[in-house]
Amino acid sequence: MMKFFTPEQGELIEIKSVEPHDNGLMIHGRIMGAMPMKAVLRPEQLRAGFKLLTVPLVFRLIAMLFTRSKAQG
Repeated sequence: MMKFFTPEQGELIEIKSVEPHDNGLMIHGRIMGAMPMKAVLRPEQLRAGFKLLTVPLVFRLIAMLFTRSKAQG
């Protein structure tokens, strides 16, 4: 399970599973803890996502694999 949070630490999206789909990948989850969601990630949208990556962002993503979130307070 993977979660996305708002800057205020509210839960925005919870991804429960990802599976193959005829048009790409089917993502199952919940939005804001309540509304069930199914979304399809199509190949052209995946490629569009890679265009958002910069070298500093790639290094940040790699660093995130080895760090924990800072405590909010």
